[in-house]
Formats: sequence, C-alpha cells, structure tokens
Amino acid sequence: MEPHQHSPESSSEECTVLEVPPPGRNACPQHAGKVAEVYCSSCECVLCEECVKEHDQQHDQQPLQLILEQQRSVLQGQQGAAHSRLPEISDALSFVREILHQLTNQRASIDEDIQSSFEDLHKQLDVRKSVLLMELEVTYGLKQKVLQAQVQSLVLGEGALSASLSQAEEALSGEACAAGLPAEQQLQQRLGDLTGLRLTCEPQENDQLDLILETDGMRKSIHNLGTIVTTSAVASQSEAMGAGLEQCIVGHPASVTIVTRDKSGGACKSGNAIMSAEVFTPDGSIVDGEILDLKNGTYEFVYTVPKEGDFSLALRLYDQHIKGSPFRLTVNKFLEADVEVSPSTTTATNSAAYATPSTGSSEGAKRRGKSPGQKKKGSKRASSALGTPRRKTQNPIEDDLIFRIGSKGRNKGEFTNLQGVAASSSGRILIADSNNQCVQIFSNEGEFKSRFGVRGRSPGQLQRPTGVAVHPTGDIIIADYDNKWVSIFSSEGKYKTKLGSGRLMGPKGVTVDQEGHVIVVDNKACTVFIFQLTGKLVSKFGSRGNGDKQFAGPHFAAVNKNNEIIVTDFHNHSVKVFTPEGELVMKFGSNGEGNGQFNAPTGVAVDVNGNIIVADWGNSRIQVFDGSGSFLSYINTSADPLYGPQGLALTSDGHVVVADSGNHCFKVYRYLQ
Repeated sequence: MEPHQHSPESSSEECTVLEVPPPGRNACPQHAGKVAEVYCSSCECVLCEECVKEHDQQHDQQPLQLILEQQRSVLQGQQGAAHSRLPEISDALSFVREILHQLTNQRASIDEDIQSSFEDLHKQLDVRKSVLLMELEVTYGLKQKVLQAQVQSLVLGEGALSASLSQAEEALSGEACAAGLPAEQQLQQRLGDLTGLRLTCEPQENDQLDLILETDGMRKSIHNLGTIVTTSAVASQSEAMGAGLEQCIVGHPASVTIVTRDKSGGACKSGNAIMSAEVFTPDGSIVDGEILDLKNGTYEFVYTVPKEGDFSLALRLYDQHIKGSPFRLTVNKFLEADVEVSPSTTTATNSAAYATPSTGSSEGAKRRGKSPGQKKKGSKRASSALGTPRRKTQNPIEDDLIFRIGSKGRNKGEFTNLQGVAASSSGRILIADSNNQCVQIFSNEGEFKSRFGVRGRSPGQLQRPTGVAVHPTGDIIIADYDNKWVSIFSSEGKYKTKLGSGRLMGPKGVTVDQEGHVIVVDNKACTVFIFQLTGKLVSKFGSRGNGDKQFAGPHFAAVNKNNEIIVTDFHNHSVKVFTPEGELVMKFGSNGEGNGQFNAPTGVAVDVNGNIIVADWGNSRIQVFDGSGSFLSYINTSADPLYGPQGLALTSDGHVVVADSGNHCFKVYRYLQ
C-alpha cells in the first residue's frame, strides 16, 4: 500500500483529509498499484487495465484524462454563470429590502394618521357632548323658572287664603256682637278678594325633557370607518391583453386590459392596486391615457395616439413592469384590411373609449386616505362582464326578499328606528316602532292593520318601545326601555298591566316560553328576567362581563322546543343558550365577518326544526345555524341589502321577517324549513 492510502479497516477518525492523487497518479480503487486511465460513463467509475479486461465492453468507455478535462471545463462554465448570477441576486436583495423598508415606513405613517384622526373624532364627540349638556341645562332652566314662579304664586295664595279662613272660623265660633261687626266686615271683604284672586291653577309648563340620540347609525358608521387598502398583486405575474396591444388607429381610443395576479399566479379579486401606464412616442414624449379600476382585480387603460409610427407602452404595477412590458405598438392611419376585428373586440374597445376612468399612480404614500385607484369622475362606461356586479350566491338555499314595508316617517306604515319584531299564529306581524312610541300591526302579506301607543311615562304609555312578543293568550307584551318596565296590552291594543317596575333597568327584548312565562332581556342590567304574566318574578340570571354566564349589552331572546332560552350577547359577539334555571347549555360565535362569526348580534328566532336564525347587526346580514350552533347558511339579502338589522321572527306562514332599522322598514324573506 502506498503512503497516505488508508485501508478499508482504517478508523473514521483517521480519514479526516481527502487527498487528491497528484496528476498521473489516478489510483484504481479495485486493483492496488494500478493506475486508472479509462472512465466508464455507463457505470460512472474509473477503470485500470485489469478493470477494462473484466468490464463489459459494450459500455461507453472514454479516456479518463479527456473526461477530467471536460468536467473541469463544465465546472469553470458553472462558476462563471454563478458569478454573473450573484450581482442579480444582490440587486434583488437590495430591492426587496427597500420595499420592506418602505412598507415599514408606510405602516408607521398610517398608524400616525389613524391615531390623529381618532383623536380628532374624540374631540368632536366631547364638544358635542358639552353642547348637549349645555342645551339641557338651558332648557331645564327656562322650564324650571316658569314652574318655580307659578309654585311661588300658588304658595302665597294658598297661605293668605288659609290664614283668612282660620280667622273666619275663629270669628264664627264666638257670639255675634256690635263690637265685632267692623272686623267681620273687613274679614268678609278679604275673603271675597282672596276667593276671586286670579291664580293660574293649570301648569304653565310641562315636564318633557327627552333625548333623541340615534346611535345605531353612528355605530354602523364607526364600524365601517376606515379601511386598510392593499392587494397581493405582483408585477412579475400580472398580464396585459386586448386589441390596444396589437394595433392602434390614429385619433381613435385604444383599450388594454390588465389582469393582476398574486405570487402564485392566482387572479386577484379586488381592486385598489397602484397601477401606472405610459405610451412613449418615437421622439420621447408621452401620450396621455387613463386607467379604470374595475374593482375586481382587472384594470383598463384607455389611450389615444395622435400620429402614426412605432410606439412603446409601459405598464407598471407598484412601479415595476408587468409581464411583457414595455410593449411595442404600431399605429396606423386606418385599420388594415387583413386584420379581422371581432364584434366582441370592437364592443370592448368602444365601451372603454367612452369611459372616464381615473389615472393610475405609483406613488402609494401620496394616495393614502383616498384608496388607490379611486374614481375621480363619474363613469359613463357601458355595462360589461368585468364591471357588472354579480349577485351573491353564497347561500345554498337561495332565500329571497318577498317584500319590504316602510320608510322613515311618523305616519301609518312609516317608522323611525324600528326595533323588535313579533309574529302571531293568527297571521299578524307586530313592529316595535321605537322613536314613534308605538306598535304597528300588519298582515303576513304586509297590509297595515292598526297601531297603538301614546308617548309618556305613565302606565299604559310608551317611552321607547324596543321589544315585542305575543303571548299564547293573545296579549301583546312590550319592552318599554326608558320607562323601565314591560307593558301588557290586549290583542286590540288596550292597556292591561305592567310588570318588572322597580326591577328592570333597560328592557330590550321580550319573548314567551312554553309555560307562558315572560322572558325579558335587560340590556342595561345584563340580566335575563323570567316573570309570570301576573308580574311575579320566577327567576333571573346573568351579570355584566365576558364570562359564559355573563353578558355585555344583551339584546333579544328566543325559546326552542326544549324550553331553552337563546340570548344574543351584543358586545360579546356571541349567542348563548341557557336552561330556564340559568345554566349555560352552549354558546357559539366570535367577533368577525366569516361564516358563524358576528359583529354585534341582535335579533334571534328558532324554526320548527330547531335551527337558530340570527340577525348580525354590524355585518348587516342574517345567518342560520343548526341546533348545536353550527353554521348552515345565509338568508340572501343581496338584492336589497340590510343596514343594521334588529329584531326578527318567523311568520305563521314560514317566512323570516326582520326589522331593517337603518333603512326604517321591515322586510320579509322566503325561508325553507
């Protein structure tokens, strides 16, 4: 064995250095002392003279030295390619780091904008609060002054008359005599004067001091206030197409469609990407053009070239060329006869020609607050497959709007902030018209039947009714939020009694269980009360908080066939199910916009199969769940969108009726049970 050559039995600790035999000393691994001079490409091994004799002669065998020289040449070529690749990777690294740096700066800038904007809103709210409090004090002071003056006048009159009456009683208790005649005559005169004194006994002012503070619409606006705008589009995957890339006619608008895609090549579905486009003439000047954001991940660039020649079109996304950009354009005076223009191409070009779109920009920082790609002018664009909004098809059972009733107002069939909804077995729909202080009744077909309710704070009057239910006896149960009690009326609207006075702080929703008990959801106390119809308290449960048995602004309730109470927990963004004794059975929902999530749930109802229907106030939609709280579907409200839905119920003919509070109407939808 030659020096430095280890035997197969040598330990691994000894084999720490890989020694390359010197030139001309290519040892054969099979025959000691032999030099390998041949390389078998088939077996990928070196061969000596002995190996060649034993080896399969049909294999591809070449001189080893030739193979070594070829391998060295290939290695040197790869080394050169790697050297040329390194600057490209370094440049890309610097570019991506710069984008990351800009992204971080943009985040900090937007964070600052959010902070300052909301601080300003807080200041405006504080100013409005101070104005309202001042207005309250001024109004109260004026009314108090009138009533206080009347009180003082009546007190003086009462005191003078009482004193004179006491003197008259004393005089009449003694014997009549000539000496007392002058005094009695004087007393008689005084009594006559006091009796005829003109004191105003009717109140010269009233005690009304109400606050109309419609916060539902503001909450909806706050929920939708501000949007973080971005897309996943990247320039390297985005593409351009259309007749405007191939041939243009002098003086005629040309159109190019840009389809944005993400890093995986998937089509982006939303707009607002920062796009720019430029047409360069042969002399280096730029032709004007405009970009229309179709809001579905595609964009149209419309431009007009004033003269013939060869032009260049650069399309950039986030200041980077999209795939194939810049494009070469040929502009002619007339359309070439051998170029066939299909009707669809002509229509697309013409419809784009009359568009009035916005111009794209690559300066994202300057566009903050306006949404990139936002239209600056009204569009005259004709309908197209790309621009036509499509009706949502996410609801597999395809429920539809049957009709809507109402508008904002105070007349019959008009509403102002309607809240609770109930449906009777006799085919009636009852609406708690909160700010109009009444309950309006309609047939299942939407025909107005009657209304009742008088504003006031006495028993039998209403002060912001929010919830309504129908008892099996036919009585109408109304949650009176500001009067802090629940009123009971007959089916004809005649007042009968009230319950919960002194216990309730702000009753919002009411329903009736299978035993005829009245279930009251106290929004302010964050408690559910259960009363007999006589007013006797049966039980109560719940407190303020975010625990399983706690609530944060609960709204409405429903009862399932197991007599379990289903409560919408508004600020905890969930629905909770309890036994009549107040033990939690289950809860479902979380804050969000996905399936089964809520942004402040309100109305709730249960169908004959035990499915739970929930009005999602902040997301302006209606969701359907099975009895275990698993999401099933949506009620399709896309044709006439909801705006802050409140109470809902199932009509006797199996449809869903919902109070569309923000639109001041109620709507009835088909519902397949």
